Amino acid sequence: MEETEPIRMPLIGDEAPSFKATTTQGEINFPKDYKGKWVVLFSHPADFTPVCTTEFMTFATMEDEFRELNTELIGLSIDGIHAHIAWLRTIKEKIEYKGMKDVEVNFPVIADIKMEVAKKFGMVQLGASDTQAVRAVFIIDPKNKVRAILYYPLSNGRNMQEIKRMVIAMQKSDAEQIATPANWQPGDDVIIPPPGSCGMAKERVEAKEEGKYCLDWFMCFKKGEK
Repeated sequence: MEETEPIRMPLIGDEAPSFKATTTQGEINFPKDYKGKWVVLFSHPADFTPVCTTEFMTFATMEDEFRELNTELIGLSIDGIHAHIAWLRTIKEKIEYKGMKDVEVNFPVIADIKMEVAKKFGMVQLGASDTQAVRAVFIIDPKNKVRAILYYPLSNGRNMQEIKRMVIAMQKSDAEQIATPANWQPGDDVIIPPPGSCGMAKERVEAKEEGKYCLDWFMCFKKGEK
């Protein structure tokens, strides 16, 4: 029985693997070309597939929204550069979906025929396919640390608004040293980290500080700005 190479992927908190790659926007050198920026690196199974087409159109129409968050998009599949270009041209010239038409994909799409980048990020999973990358998303911060990982099956498209929400939430956590509760949306109340001692816990519960409230000693919130 032929042995297969074990799947390896960076984990949350790891350095994102570096790579150079040919893309639809020329060669990129990661992370050097993205110094000081957040990056959403995402893979798709193949060009000229319907689910991928809806994803790329949605991401393309949101590119400016991500740029406002100091975040760049990078796509990847193990198709070649000419297939990428032909597919993106078809999207712009022929596809209209949910009010989106004449959509131009300006973010780089990596041509990864040899699967070099996909294997570095664990995007090829043999249980799903050995010829296609699964729908992986890596959110990488300006220090080139992997901050979030999402994996979807080949059959189901991603929620791009959720990816944007995660970027906003992590940026807010970094800036304010807070956490965000379940289903948090920008402007909602945020969680203050739990106290480190009994004395601090008592003080926190008894304190009456404007804009802050506690449900118990370990669960205190700061009101959002809606």
